[in-house]
Amino acid sequence: MANNDWKSRLNVVYSTNPDFKYDTREDDAVQTLPPGQQELRVWLDRKARAGKQVTLVKGFIGSDDDLRELAGMLKSKCGVGGSAKDGEIIIQGDFRDRVTELLVKAGYKAKKAGG
Repeated sequence: MANNDWKSRLNVVYSTNPDFKYDTREDDAVQTLPPGQQELRVWLDRKARAGKQVTLVKGFIGSDDDLRELAGMLKSKCGVGGSAKDGEIIIQGDFRDRVTELLVKAGYKAKKAGG
């Protein structure tokens, strides 16, 4: 490692051990489970959204890229907007039945949850 490679040592606490080696490697990427092993829950949410309804898909285990890809497929099939962040998919509007149907057709284990 070069002496001027200070960006790779950010957030590292100083060590007095002369044999200390900085471990700057990234954590392994999250493995995306196959659709048959994913257990997704489809929720309807109105909280903190000024009374607007959104459909939430929770329980996805995998990389952010795969989550965004699944969200894109759901948004295009429902014809609405939304987003994918923090391990959940947000679809604008009440599309619980449609989203559950699409997920089951894609091979996911999906259930409606909540009230």
